[in-house]
Amino acid sequence: MGFQIILNLVIALVWMALNTTWNGLNFIVGYLIGLLLIFGLQRFFPQPFYGRKLWAAFKLLVLFFSELFKSSMVVLRYIISPKLDINPGILTYETDLTSDWELTLLSTLVSLTPGTVLIEVSQEQHLAYIHAIDIKDEEELSRNIRNTFEKAIKEVTR
Repeated sequence: MGFQIILNLVIALVWMALNTTWNGLNFIVGYLIGLLLIFGLQRFFPQPFYGRKLWAAFKLLVLFFSELFKSSMVVLRYIISPKLDINPGILTYETDLTSDWELTLLSTLVSLTPGTVLIEVSQEQHLAYIHAIDIKDEEELSRNIRNTFEKAIKEVTR
């Protein structure tokens, strides 16, 4: 995958040199041309096409900002409401993630989302202990984390 990225950057720089205009727009055009060339020639590379991982990382970023906005609105509603009707608690979440990088990314994404904090990760048992400001249904919260963050992290890392 690293070779494909370097090759794509070289193609973008060659494109800029051929056009004799060194600006950001020409670099982006050259990068996209390189991306298309590498995609067309992907059968000649031993690694899978790196654009898939790039797209998965972009989707993870969009997912994070979406969840950040939604949870911020929920926490803001709790702050503004005159009667505080919440059920704080600690959720024991069983994860399928195995590597340190995946677990670190999950803990960062969960902790950066307002209303939740990842307290501890037990790597031997694949358990994460998450404190949430409002736990109405533990299964629903676990399913939500599994179908959003964990699924997106697996797409990026595997």
